[in-house]
Amino acid sequence: MNNQITMKLNADPLIIQALKEDITSEDITTNSVMRDRTEGEVQLLCKEDGIIAGLWVFQRVFELLDASTVTTLYVKDGDAVKKGQLMGVVRGDIRVLLSGERVALNYLQRMSGIATYTNSIASLLKGSKTKLLDTRKTTPNMRLFEKYAVKVGGGYNHRYNLSDGILLKDNHIGAAGSITKAVAMAKEYASFVRKIEVEVETLDMVKEAVEAGADIIMLDNMSHDMMKEAIKLIDGRAETECSGNVTKENIENILDLGVDYVSSGALTHSAPILDISLKNLHAI
Repeated sequence: MNNQITMKLNADPLIIQALKEDITSEDITTNSVMRDRTEGEVQLLCKEDGIIAGLWVFQRVFELLDASTVTTLYVKDGDAVKKGQLMGVVRGDIRVLLSGERVALNYLQRMSGIATYTNSIASLLKGSKTKLLDTRKTTPNMRLFEKYAVKVGGGYNHRYNLSDGILLKDNHIGAAGSITKAVAMAKEYASFVRKIEVEVETLDMVKEAVEAGADIIMLDNMSHDMMKEAIKLIDGRAETECSGNVTKENIENILDLGVDYVSSGALTHSAPILDISLKNLHAI
């Protein structure tokens, strides 16, 4: 992430909030054993194979605690890393290194885990036209970081939040009275530059969404055969998205369908962390 303005406006307050969660009044353990400033260095080590993501957040944690902290990195976001690999070193006040360690690693492990899991699924879609999308099923106050990690892993971002795009789901359709009414109201309310996506669960809903003029039709929790029939009905009149419990284990089932997009909440809500640690802290 190279946009420093974006970082300061959006990421910094969230990182500071995470630090405040971990340090309310003081780091009593560190202050017990380190009474004065002492310069030190600690190594950033990878403990399992994966895709690294979130190095800029990791670095920023220490900078926000002490601007004089220097992080030297030997890898960059998106790189494949190996178990035992030295990825960088952090130098600065030992008290800062100790107090920022957990928050910095929490971000880096979480983001790298998402990038690694996303990459494992995206690789299964190589050679097809289907793009892998994330969802809004993100950890509260972590969306900025988690959606960034999806992109690092080779996926694409669906809408960022409720202000970012129109997605008429089952309850919106129920509130409006029908797909036809919901699409008409959305077209009347929203700017003409906004695409309108409609979530459908049956073939009758597919027909209605096409006739209503939906730009994107999301085939939600349909069987393979039903999705195949739905795509025939749509016949290129709208973009297509497949959704509903899509995971690494079952995504290959949709490869022959030729949908434009497949969205998976699992990218952010089910990715395990990548094991990373800070080790060998010593004074310099």
